[in-house]
Formats: sequence, structure tokens, C-alpha cells
Amino acid sequence: MPKSADVPTRAIRTRSRFARNAVSFLRRIPFTTSVVLLFLVIGTGTGSLWTPLPDHIWFEDVAYGLPSLTEGAWWTPVTGSLVALSPAFYIAVIASFAVFVGFTERRLGTRRTALICMAGQLVAILASAGTLVALRFNSWAWAESLETARDAGFSAGALACISAVTATMRPPWRLRIRAGLCVYVVVSVLFLGSLSDLEHLWAVALGLSLGRRLVGTQVAAVANGGRPLSRREWRLLAATGLALIGTAELVLLLVSAHGPLGGLGGAKASVGGVVVDVVVIVLILDGLRKGRQWAWWCGAVLGALNATAALAIAVGALSGAEGTAIAVTAGVLWLGELVVLGVGRHAFRAPSRRRLGRRMRAERTDREVVRDLLARHGGGNLSWMATWPDKSYFRTPDGDSVIAYEHHAGVAIALGDPVGPPGRRGAAVSAFAAMCEHTGSVPCFFSVTTSTAALAAVLGWQHVRIADDTIIDLGSLEVRGRKWQDIRSALNRAAKEGISYREVTLAEEPWAVRAQVRAISQEWVGDKGLPEMGFTLGGIDEALDPAVRVGLAVDADGSVHGVTSWLPVLAAGGTVRGWTLDVTRRRNDGFRPVSEFLIASACLAFQAQGAEFVSLSGAPLARADTAEQPPAVERLLDSLGAVMEPHYGFRSLHAFKSKFSPRYEPLLLAYRDDGDLPRIGIALTKAYLPEAGVRDLMRLAGGRGG
Repeated sequence: MPKSADVPTRAIRTRSRFARNAVSFLRRIPFTTSVVLLFLVIGTGTGSLWTPLPDHIWFEDVAYGLPSLTEGAWWTPVTGSLVALSPAFYIAVIASFAVFVGFTERRLGTRRTALICMAGQLVAILASAGTLVALRFNSWAWAESLETARDAGFSAGALACISAVTATMRPPWRLRIRAGLCVYVVVSVLFLGSLSDLEHLWAVALGLSLGRRLVGTQVAAVANGGRPLSRREWRLLAATGLALIGTAELVLLLVSAHGPLGGLGGAKASVGGVVVDVVVIVLILDGLRKGRQWAWWCGAVLGALNATAALAIAVGALSGAEGTAIAVTAGVLWLGELVVLGVGRHAFRAPSRRRLGRRMRAERTDREVVRDLLARHGGGNLSWMATWPDKSYFRTPDGDSVIAYEHHAGVAIALGDPVGPPGRRGAAVSAFAAMCEHTGSVPCFFSVTTSTAALAAVLGWQHVRIADDTIIDLGSLEVRGRKWQDIRSALNRAAKEGISYREVTLAEEPWAVRAQVRAISQEWVGDKGLPEMGFTLGGIDEALDPAVRVGLAVDADGSVHGVTSWLPVLAAGGTVRGWTLDVTRRRNDGFRPVSEFLIASACLAFQAQGAEFVSLSGAPLARADTAEQPPAVERLLDSLGAVMEPHYGFRSLHAFKSKFSPRYEPLLLAYRDDGDLPRIGIALTKAYLPEAGVRDLMRLAGGRGG
């Protein structure tokens, strides 16, 4: 009996808890809740909730528009905002208001949201009326048809809110949502052209143009500067725009509408052109998404043809010809697509499948050689980075050693120690230097150990300490004592909050887990305001290597709060003797000490597996020992590190790693002479920021002062 009696009791408690949570949530958005309730009350009281508004005799007394304002009905922007034109529109208006305004109210607060919403609604109504007044004497059929139109609803205010609040969003979502809003209002005006579409255009224009001022200081924390679009985003933007154009043209063959450029839809004369456009779009869409150059050329040619045809029609004043409106309207969209393709052309240089296959086979062969040499001879703490994509490879004439390098600004930057027999490293360094001399490149070795720097010194080279590798010896590791207090606190707190550690092979995880990991990575990259770094800093793509171990901090609901990836350090014979930390990223709103928890949990797990050590790797341009006065070259590197610190936090990262009481081993830059240093500095900047432009580098320089 007691057990059966507990069932309804638990159900009642669950419903009660849900009700309390719902009430608590609604109290946080009082403006949104009040307006939605007012919508429902007025709709019920007037009967407009089930009867179309124009069917009521008082419709013209409450709806807003140019006729109402010219008749002196100044109250209509208020009365018309609290009703909808039809029962179906009530669903759209209330839903958009609840989502857009509710989200804005949670981000900006009630007062600021109410101001943006009401001001945006009023400005959109008045600006639309002003637009029609300005066009009154131009004999434009579209404008004349809207001069007598009346509208109702609060959708313009809702769009003003969501447009303004994008200023507080983090990249890349800020750009994506703004692009979506712009596409929506422009397409609606061009292809539908109703009074509400014109109002929406003004509302979004107001919200986007004044967003930073409207949201106030809250934007500072998340919109500090801008981040250029990545190649992937340019590709998605171009492909989405192309798909939208094709869909719009196809729909308008079946559905009639009346836009600013004339009657649209059902135009038999344009059927052939639309079919050609849609077929070509379908054929090139996937190639455009993948960044294929041939797809870019096809899209550019198709866009140029459509835009040229639209221009010819407009210049020829053939407005009375069948299919004119749809051609000119589509031409406007094609012009926008051409702008996207032109500005983002650098993102569409992916080689053809045949060229890509040849290059990948060659690179795969070299990477397989590197893996084989690592398995046979072992490697250093950074040696696994030689297996990453986008590396070039130099193989010694005897084939026993490989040096991975990147070529930037005429400099060949070798990464880490040569991979191969330890006794042949000197010969590998000499052969690499000779190759560079032959090709006219400047050689240097980056992040090498003291032994390799000594071998380069035999050639008369110099070296400078650029970072410190942080090593934790696992044989004697015990998380005890005062110096481990922060780490113990993180582990204990994770246990209390139900956060567990999982060591996985990321490529074998379900899609939902991988999607969360990528979302965390994108959020982390967006916060930097600059492109993601490369060279010695890997990302999620490198973490998908089956040989790499990934640590996840997961709560009881399966949500991922943080992620680390660990590169294997191989001994001769292929056994793993240690692990090197690569990726460390956390969810902004997740478990706060997740980085300490993940690293400590990984150390304990690797210790149990018999590993000798873990390397927390070296933060670029950050060192443990800065007491001694550095020479001129070291001061130069220190200066570069200080400039990049506010954006990437290398020195903060180095200080964080000291929590684990590591020992330090120097990582060095070996170079021929001081005359090479200016070019090496430029090359290192390009290596770490391969997608950075002039504006990014100026932002780095300007950020030195914090």
C-alpha cells in the first residue's frame, strides 16, 4: 500500500515542481508575458481570435497604415499592435513575439526590451507610411496598392528586438542569425511586398543598425571586435543563398504574388529560365558547399547571366512583358549572391576530386611513413603533430628520417625534432638545411629539444628559448598537499554535481556527442574574436584521429561540459610511454573548474594504465623562467607574446598549468642567424594564424594594451 500510494504523490510533486518552474520563468519575462496575455484577452473580447479582423465594422478604427494616419487616427499604432489580422495570424504573431521578445528580455532586461520593442514597432509603422508618402507621385503600382492597405500585429516590434539582441550573441551565431534576418526581410519585400513585409524591413534595419547602442554595455563582453568569416561559413553562406534563390524561383512558378517589381508567379515565359537555374543549382550545390573551385565558377557564371538578363530587361523598359517581374526580382537576389561569391572567393579553392585524391594519396603516404617511423624509433612529446594534415614532409635521402614542416613567407618552419633513428638526427638536420638552401627558403626548427638545437649548433646555427614543456611524472603522482588543493576541490565538486570523466575515441562516439564537442569548440573560437590558431595547436579534426585519446566531462543528462585531447608519445617499438595535451575547451555556461577536473582525471587514468608521464605541452611564446634579462631576440619574442596575450591567453594558460606542479623542459627555436629573424617572425604569425588578414593582424597589434 505505501508504495502504491507514493505513485500519485510523486506525480503531484512533479506537476507542482513543473508549475513552480513555469511561474518562475514567466516572472523573469514580465513584459513578454503581459503582452501575450493581453493579445489573448483582447482577441477573445473582440472576437478577432476566431473571426478575421477585416470582417469587423470597427477594423478601420483600430488597424494602422497610411490611411489611418492621414485620417488622424493617431492611436492606431497602439490598438493595431494588440490584435492580428486573422486567427491564423494570431498563432504566428504570438509565437514570434514570445520567442523573439522573450529571448531579448532574458538577455537585456525588461525595461530595455520594452523600449526596443515599442520603439521598433512605432518606427517601422511610421517609416513604412513615410516610404509610401515619398513614392506617392511616382505612379508605382506596388506603392499605390499599399497606400490603401491597413495592417495589425506586433511582429515588427518582435523583429526589432531579435535584430538588436544579435549584438550580444557570440560568433558565429551573430552573423548567421543576422544573415537569416536580412534574407527573410529582403526576400519577403521583393517577392511578396505586403505592408507588413515593408514594416519588417524597417524593423530589422533599425535593430541591426542601432543594435550596439540599443543593447548598451552588455554587448562589450561578447561583441569585442569582429571575427572574419571562416572558409566553411563562406561556403555555407553561398550555398544557402543559392538554394534560397532556386526555391524562391520554383515556388513563384506555382504561387502568384505581387512584389515591388510587378506581378510574380505563373509566368509561362520564365519557365525555361527557372528550370535551367534550378537544374544548375542542384548540380553545383554540393560542390559549392565543399568549396570546389569549379562550382564557384559555375555559380558565378550563372549569377552573372541572370543579373545581366535582369539589367537588360530593366534598361529596355520591358515591364509589360510576361515574366519581367520575376526576372528582375530574381536578378536582385542574384546580385546579392554574386557579392557573396566575390567577397568569399578565397574559400572556394579546394582542388578537384582527382587532384585532391592525388594529393591525399601522397600526403597519406608521407603520414604513414611518419607513423611507421614513430612506431619503430619512438618520438618526442610533439612528434605526433607531424601526422597532422596540411604538413609538408622532407625525407632524408636514406629514407630513415622525416621532418614535418610548413612553408610561409619564404620560410620552411620545421616542427619539433626529426622523426627517425636518434643517431641520424644530425644528418637529418643537415640535409633539411641543404634542401632549403637549394630551394631558396629560410630554414628554422621550431619547438625542438636541446639535443636537436645542439645538433643545429654544429652547423653554426643559434637558438632561443621560446616555451617550456610542462611535464607531470606519473610514477610518483599523488594528489595530496596544499599545492594540489585546487585540483582536489575540482575533483570533489565534480563528484557532488554528478560530473563524470570519460576517456573515449572521439571518432567512435555517437553523433550527438561529437556535435556537442564541435559546438563547444566553435563557441571557444568565437570568443577569441580572431581566427582559430594552427601549427602546434590542434582542434577537433585532429582529435578525431583514432590514436588520440579524448577526455570528456559529462553530467548525468549526457551534456558535455568540457573536452581535452591527448596525443600519444611513442617509445621505440610502438608502445605508448606518455601523452601530450592538445585541445582543452570548456562550455561557457558549464561546470566551472572543468579544465582542472579533466586534466587531473586524465593523469590518474593514464597513471593506472602504466604511462610514464603526461605533457601539458608548451604555451607558445610563454616561459617559466623570465628572471634573467633576455637577449634582443628573446625580447622580440616576448613582445610578440605580449601582443597576442589579450586575445589568446598563452601566458595565462602557462600560469594555469603550474597548478599541477610540473617540471619544465625548454623548447627552442633554432635558426641560422639574426638576419633571418624578421622573416621567421612573419612566417610564425602566418603559421599560427593561416586565415588571418591585415585587419586581424592590426587588431592584434592594437590589443597589446589590453
